[in-house]
Amino acid sequence: MENKDFSVLPAHVGVIMDGNGRWAKNRGLPRSKGHIEGAKTFRKIGEYAGNLGIRHISFYAFSTENWSRPQEEVEAIMALFGDYLHEAVDRLDENIEKGIRLRFLGDRNGLSEELIELIDFVEEKTRDMDKVNLNIAVNYGGQQEILHSVKNIAKDVKAGLIKPEDITLDTIQRGLYTLEQPPVDLVIRPSGEQRLSNFLLWQSAYAEFWSSDVLWPDFTEKDFDEALRAFEKRNRRFGGV
Repeated sequence: MENKDFSVLPAHVGVIMDGNGRWAKNRGLPRSKGHIEGAKTFRKIGEYAGNLGIRHISFYAFSTENWSRPQEEVEAIMALFGDYLHEAVDRLDENIEKGIRLRFLGDRNGLSEELIELIDFVEEKTRDMDKVNLNIAVNYGGQQEILHSVKNIAKDVKAGLIKPEDITLDTIQRGLYTLEQPPVDLVIRPSGEQRLSNFLLWQSAYAEFWSSDVLWPDFTEKDFDEALRAFEKRNRRFGGV
């Protein structure tokens, strides 16, 4: 584990991996090249966060809205996702030794059968790991996630399994993809944008937000440290005084 002498670490960090396309455009390269470099950064930062002792980290890889991008770009992203899943299968023993649990957040409808089979396999093989929860949001939307939970609650009400007056915040939370994980403490967004973009809306209700002008492929461990240092200084009152 890295020793950076942080006074406090977030239990759950959300990362919006933004700026891949602009990184490529600035270099006169196809957008797919930016996603390739961004995937390298994802691996680097994910491993670094785990080594620091951060137990839960969620990466926003592909949103429900991203399907509207050019087909060539979408295909390139899905190919990279497939490569990562195959790599995860090859590194299963290593990930299990490190105690890494892999979870994939999002609607699996629209993904290929091969990707779904790989997702199911990797999740099942690592489900008992408890040192690091590594979440990858693919075909994910925060509003859609909440809607999914509410629809399931409505079905239970219709079936007489629960009464409307018994529905609580916890009832909704139990239907989210991040079941059994803590709320997001810190959301990191590179590339100069300052919005959540439908990412973990429920989980980030009281998250601290940190943004940077650095494009995701150029994001380094030093940038991650800077975000954690900023988090250390925040006075988190959760609506109190």
